[in-house]
Amino acid sequence: MPARAPAHIYVYYRVAADTAAARATVDAFLAAVAAATGVAGRLLARCDDAATWMEVYEPVDDALAFQRCLEALERAHAVAGVAVDGARHAECFGPLRERPAGARATGAH
Repeated sequence: MPARAPAHIYVYYRVAADTAAARATVDAFLAAVAAATGVAGRLLARCDDAATWMEVYEPVDDALAFQRCLEALERAHAVAGVAVDGARHAECFGPLRERPAGARATGAH
């Protein structure tokens, strides 16, 4: 049985302000995630809206276990408190499956 391809986890949220306290909270959270999972997250800001932050975690070998750990650490570190509405949005992406035999590629020219 082939191994499952690693996943990529993206968590985005809006912050009220880029403050030292918000950075310290998120930095401590990222360090805890890395210590617990071995996956070092990166913190990015949206190019056209610096109040939208995104954490990127990759590669993640076991997405379900990682997301459970992430949720537990989010609660433990109260990291949702830096978000304007207290909401963090997580998305998980992985590689596309191989194209079925005989399927044609489509797209705009």
